[in-house]
Amino acid sequence: MRPAGWRRRARFRRDGGEILRAFREQLSEATLASPGSRRTWVFVPYDQLTHRVGPLAKLRPSEAGIVMVECPAKASRRPYHKQKLFLVLANQRRFALEQAARGVEVRYLVAGEGEGYGEPLRAAAAEFGPLVHMEPAERELRAELTPLVVEGLLEVVPHEGWLTTADDFVQGTGAEAPWRMDRFYRHVRKRTGILMDSAGKYEGGKASFDGENRLPWPGDPPAPKVPRFRHGDIEREVAELIEERYSDHPGELDPGAIPTRATHARKVWAWAQEECMASFGPYEDAMSREEDNLFHTRISPLLHLHRLLPREVVDDVASMAAPIASREGFIRQILGWREFVRHVHRATDGFRDLPESVRLERPPAELRGAAPSALGASSSLPDAYWGQASGLDCLDVSAGRVLRDGYGHHIERLMVLANLGTLLDVSPRELTDWFWACYVDAYDWVVEPNVLGMGTFGVGEAMTTKPYISGAAYIDRMSDFCGGCAFHPKKTCPITRLYWAYFQRHAGSLQGNQRVSMPLRSLAKRAPEKRAADERIFEHVREVLEAGERLTPEGVAAAAEE
Repeated sequence: MRPAGWRRRARFRRDGGEILRAFREQLSEATLASPGSRRTWVFVPYDQLTHRVGPLAKLRPSEAGIVMVECPAKASRRPYHKQKLFLVLANQRRFALEQAARGVEVRYLVAGEGEGYGEPLRAAAAEFGPLVHMEPAERELRAELTPLVVEGLLEVVPHEGWLTTADDFVQGTGAEAPWRMDRFYRHVRKRTGILMDSAGKYEGGKASFDGENRLPWPGDPPAPKVPRFRHGDIEREVAELIEERYSDHPGELDPGAIPTRATHARKVWAWAQEECMASFGPYEDAMSREEDNLFHTRISPLLHLHRLLPREVVDDVASMAAPIASREGFIRQILGWREFVRHVHRATDGFRDLPESVRLERPPAELRGAAPSALGASSSLPDAYWGQASGLDCLDVSAGRVLRDGYGHHIERLMVLANLGTLLDVSPRELTDWFWACYVDAYDWVVEPNVLGMGTFGVGEAMTTKPYISGAAYIDRMSDFCGGCAFHPKKTCPITRLYWAYFQRHAGSLQGNQRVSMPLRSLAKRAPEKRAADERIFEHVREVLEAGERLTPEGVAAAAEE
């Protein structure tokens, strides 16, 4: 069910009080700096936890001081998954300790009740003078910090964690929408020389091996076990804080599943290279009821916090001995899609600046951000996404994993969770905010393009060429979800009917889109009685799920016969 009561504000004193006791003690013990030394003070946001790029890379530890801010108001802004809160807070505190051990002077501040980042940063600037910081990746944080930049309390320098520039984006895909990732990716490959041979040709003979990376997983080779981690007092303190202050947030708190130290990040990346990369490519689109990870590397949360650097992981994979289909498939995700969505989000001001042809919803007051809906989708998100059984095993298994762990790989996100939301005409904004709250690796610059843009077709053809939807056949082919489901994928599953009903509702808006010309032609040949039954089944499924009830084959069959 939907989380209730999560808007309750946590109460904190500015110095953190009891919630920081072990952390404060260890920070004091780790600090090697001389308080009187002259230093350049750097504000380090929660997603820039590295000293290998940016201002900290240019300063000797004895010359550097960092200001870090823990902001309870931000943690309370959405019903963030407990695992995500643990990931961010524990890594932030561990990074502060790691920097203190290097000789960097650390000021770790906790914002007061109802405060954002502005109040503690103003206090720090009053003590140290203007702070320098890399431009935050998140638009939401950039907007919050803008007044301090205008006042001269923060100096902004470019974010050096990215692999591409705004010029790459314009040269690769143009200054105006529509933007296309494949053109951008080809441009960046050629400009950087990554996976290019000495003659300037693509390694392996082509730019993308996507067509070869679509195998269902037969159970062999066996999927590797995801690493787990031992923690100390810092993590225990964070876990206690979350259970006390954010107990009404979704998810199960499992600290052992979350890497929190620089050494943990290196361990995850070593595991990913040794255990995952050889089979990553062929099975990257596969889904399994028994194995929720398969050969995915689980590094996106660490990349987004910069515990791992995108440049280093791309270089490592480019030089590996793994098959080219796996290496290229991985690099396309980082050098191609990850960089591309960041540029699209930046260029559209978080999808606030879109072509007039894209319809904008007025979202409910509790939802923040732009609300584009190119096809007018506005239904409420079913309670199945919050754990209420839907009767569709693909949805229940995928949503259940997210609610438990804060994770699901990209095909479950796109072809199950976003697919079903799109087929049901769920509000793109509402579905996006669910992804944002529930995934450990979700931030506005990545989740909004992935869901508003690709997953729901909410921004139309601005960044993708078509709606990414499917019937039951795709899910049956790429997973073993259907084998244990009450619905038969070829006979009784309503997802295929939802697929045809979707095209029937939106055929007028999609006419002229060559990428969907084939299903539209098939729709035109579909018997009138089948089209009428498709629409009745759509209404039945939507009504049942909106009521928080469970679909049954008998109910769907009855709707088809009405």
